[in-house]
Amino acid sequence: MASTQAERYSFDPDTGGGDEIAHLYQAGGVAYGVDGFDGVTDEHVALFHEQGFLVVNDAFSPAEVEGALAGLLDLIGGKNPAFKGVQFEAAVRDRLPTLPAEQRQDVVRKLAWFVEYDARLKALSAHPRLLATLERIMGDRPELFQDMALLKPPLVGREKPWHQDNAYFNFPPETPVVGAWIALDEAVPENGCMHIIPGSQREGPVVHFKRRDWQICDTGVATSRVVAAPLRPGGVLLFHGLLHHGTPPSRSTRRRRALQYHYKPAAVGKISGEEHKAVFGADGKDVEC
Repeated sequence: MASTQAERYSFDPDTGGGDEIAHLYQAGGVAYGVDGFDGVTDEHVALFHEQGFLVVNDAFSPAEVEGALAGLLDLIGGKNPAFKGVQFEAAVRDRLPTLPAEQRQDVVRKLAWFVEYDARLKALSAHPRLLATLERIMGDRPELFQDMALLKPPLVGREKPWHQDNAYFNFPPETPVVGAWIALDEAVPENGCMHIIPGSQREGPVVHFKRRDWQICDTGVATSRVVAAPLRPGGVLLFHGLLHHGTPPSRSTRRRRALQYHYKPAAVGKISGEEHKAVFGADGKDVEC
């Protein structure tokens, strides 16, 4: 059975990031938002373009949040054998087959490419009010091109170092990609909510380095400008693909489960890997970090 699990699931190695990185997430402020998609005005859209993000509280109903959580648990529990997008922590490889379903979610790093395997998760990605808001921000029809779920287990959830999402995508570097980060649990600094640097998207692409992850160099993080973006369940953080952001480790006993969908303007096409590396770098672009 262990070999079957190894074939079916992937395992994510621990890349470090302990207490020595705590100073990178000392937030000097909190991001507040608008209540519901219907509350988003032209002024909020303008603020997104200035600051690189917009928090929408209560964007999704409790029933939609509950359905999304049930969908994730069904996929983690193997109820759809065709789905192979669960990534577990490497440390549990040998004991994964013996873990009950409730405990299994606490050894998951992330899930990816699931919208075609669960109708509830697909419905959130295509939520009419979400898409309408994204179109107002982009000025073009939003096109979903990536879906994932990001889980921070209680006490041991690891850091996602500071980065720009566009560094991961082969689109023209300045493409106004928008991420929709949807909280399924209350997300606060203690359990690893998103941390952002307002306005950093206007500074353009930054060279990334392969250290604890594909990331901005720690010395390049503008720690004096860090803001935390706590969310209640059903809240969403919309953010530009060049916004500097990251999440600290969780030292809380509470789960922090979130969905993240990425959208691009429909008219935007891909560039080559070499063109992308020329901007964002390849393991530091021959520069030490």
